[in-house]
Amino acid sequence: MGGRLQQSARSVNIRERLDFSCALFDAAGLLVANAPHIPVHLGSMGDSVVSLLGAIARGDHPPLAPGDVVLSNNPYNGGTHLPDITAITPVFAPGSGPGAQVPTFFVASRGHHADVGGITPGSMPAFSRTIADEGLLLNNVPFFTNGRFDEALWRQRLAAGCRPVRNPDQLLADLQAQVAANRLGVDGLDRLVDRHGLQEVRAYMAHVQAHGAEAVSRAMARLRSGRARVELDHGAHIAVAVSIDAQAGRARVDFSGSSPQHSGNLNAPLAVTKAVVLYVFRCLVGESIPLNAGCFEPIELIVPEGTLLHPRPPAAVVAGNVEISQAATNALFAALGIQAAAQGTMNNLSFGNAQLQYYETICGGTGAGRHPGGVGYAGASAVQSHMTNSRLTDPEILESRFPVRVERFAIRAGSGGAGRFRGGDGVLRQLRFLAPMDVSMISGSRRVPPAGLAGGEAGACGRNSWIGADGSSRELEGCFEQTLQPGEALRIETPGGGGYSAPEQP
Repeated sequence: MGGRLQQSARSVNIRERLDFSCALFDAAGLLVANAPHIPVHLGSMGDSVVSLLGAIARGDHPPLAPGDVVLSNNPYNGGTHLPDITAITPVFAPGSGPGAQVPTFFVASRGHHADVGGITPGSMPAFSRTIADEGLLLNNVPFFTNGRFDEALWRQRLAAGCRPVRNPDQLLADLQAQVAANRLGVDGLDRLVDRHGLQEVRAYMAHVQAHGAEAVSRAMARLRSGRARVELDHGAHIAVAVSIDAQAGRARVDFSGSSPQHSGNLNAPLAVTKAVVLYVFRCLVGESIPLNAGCFEPIELIVPEGTLLHPRPPAAVVAGNVEISQAATNALFAALGIQAAAQGTMNNLSFGNAQLQYYETICGGTGAGRHPGGVGYAGASAVQSHMTNSRLTDPEILESRFPVRVERFAIRAGSGGAGRFRGGDGVLRQLRFLAPMDVSMISGSRRVPPAGLAGGEAGACGRNSWIGADGSSRELEGCFEQTLQPGEALRIETPGGGGYSAPEQP
């Protein structure tokens, strides 16, 4: 599914950066298996399917039929932020009975789209204050009905409102690529049922989930209880307490004490917070299993409503998905005593105008740490970390599609935190603009450095700088919006990861 989506998509964001995810779900909308795509998508996508099933049960959505595809990006119904649109396709497998109205399985794909409208090109505004500022909101909206697509209706929908989608051709093309990917998933499941029978396929989906639960339970025996508090650049904090019951193979993860929801957009929907917890515990499993809903069964999650990890609508959320998710991951690993902080940000850069829109996340350093078995390791340099797993666009592609030049892209040597095991280094990335572009930057760890662990030192803070055509420069905030003129450049220095254990004395 992922291969077809990449090959069929039109945008750089999906075709080159691979900012998408594909997965399979059982009849209840619970995750069964996925490709190794974007962790923040994979741990949250099931909530979108469950939300659709709930709407059908309440009579708020018509029953599904073969050939239907439903779109959703509602952050309060399983979504992450508005650019991430999920295409959900029901599977009516052979053998499920004549005239069956209840899907046997579901397949879904979630793609981050380069522009869904909103107050800035690229739909990643640094200063949105409500969800209405952030673009097109889709809450279980039919896209294909009985295999038919009403293009005129959808073009009207994308053009509606005071902040419409800027590039509807690209968005519709990418959404249809998601439909094509889902179709491949449906065909694959149909062949699997033909080969093994519906009863056996259902049974093994349940086995996969049960195995995931057992694997996470076994991992609890090597973990210890703990708590952590991570301060954010804007003064808020994330607090987490993890209680491990090794004998029962269960964990209680409690985010009580975290700051109230943000007046801006630094709010992570509950589905994102769930994805963080699922990702962390999956990382600690010492065997090869697909991420699935069973991995969450041994975990009790407590997230008070009205906090920045469970905001109430209509709070803006565009930065919570990318920034708060990273900080929450660092907090969980610190509470478990496993790993120092990674860069704690995705360094979200978007730019564009009425015709062109681009978005990228920029890699940095990961934290050093120790394996649950006790072996220490250094952090990695210049990698996408934790909740993101996308690529950076190749310079040749970027420069041929957009009026920008990649002047420098290098490892930021020495930015990783010192320790017996050193944190990974961030990067330096400098882009010069050849045409006027509205630029939006959302980044963290510009004031509060990524923390070390067990005596290791913090990594270096990140830094954003404007560079004039004459070579002059000035430092920019972690979050900013600015129009850059031809000849002006943007330099982004991403944070290093924290070190683990005190440096050895000479």
